[in-house]
Amino acid sequence: MLAQTPQDQYIKVGSVKTRYWVLGDKGLIVILLHGGGGFIECWLDNIFALAQYHRVYAFDMVGAGRSDKPDSQNYACDDWVRFLKSFMDVLQIERATLIGTSGGGATALKFALMFPECLDKLVLTNSGGLGKETPIGFKLALIPGVGELLTHPSPMGIAIAVKQAVYDLTTINKQFIEMLYEMAALPGAQQAILKFLRTNANFRGWKPEFIDPIVSKLSTIASPTLIIHGQQDKLVPVAHAHVAAKNIPNAQLHIFDHCGHWASIEHPEEFNQLVLEFLAT
Repeated sequence: MLAQTPQDQYIKVGSVKTRYWVLGDKGLIVILLHGGGGFIECWLDNIFALAQYHRVYAFDMVGAGRSDKPDSQNYACDDWVRFLKSFMDVLQIERATLIGTSGGGATALKFALMFPECLDKLVLTNSGGLGKETPIGFKLALIPGVGELLTHPSPMGIAIAVKQAVYDLTTINKQFIEMLYEMAALPGAQQAILKFLRTNANFRGWKPEFIDPIVSKLSTIASPTLIIHGQQDKLVPVAHAHVAAKNIPNAQLHIFDHCGHWASIEHPEEFNQLVLEFLAT
């Protein structure tokens, strides 16, 4: 990972300077959505493979990566969905296939419900938005002062977070861990991730106003959907993937064994092949 990087481009989405990549010139229009605390480099093991057959966009969500992090920004799921729609509008993208991981998966699900006419296919990877359970670290981050201490960027803190996220640490190289720290240390990044957690979660887990509007309407999602999850995911239980598979009518489920929260990073070749086969049908 990080051996080759697409060219950074920037556009204004509303007032937010937004970093994005675009590769490929054929096939479907595909948009990659990172999760909370993520950034577009999280897709480096996937974007080149997907762009051989499709036109692929990835962008840093408002508050993440190298996009702006305005103090006034709200971080409810609906806000991420509206930002995604505005990103598409600025680039004149009328319809797209969405591939979302973690919080990006929740954004993709809510987009499918709010803007079904703009969605071709849906890929959910270790998706949030499907159950209330959260890890203890997320709950501790809700406590004023404690959250600031836990999320203060440091190499040790990043190493602990990565250990929680993946099944096998040898699948994550040192360069990517250094990138995680660099992004976490950018001005406003810590405040944005805390605001995201404190907006969408409480001590019981993800708030009902975040989860219920998605889970209660899964049966209305008509787009073909591929659900991918890691069997050993410590951040989003694999049971959440089964909720989606059971309730989305036109869905297929693939569980990676020996895999944590980052299926697209931990098993990139298998992930890419699975997604390409799904997009080709």
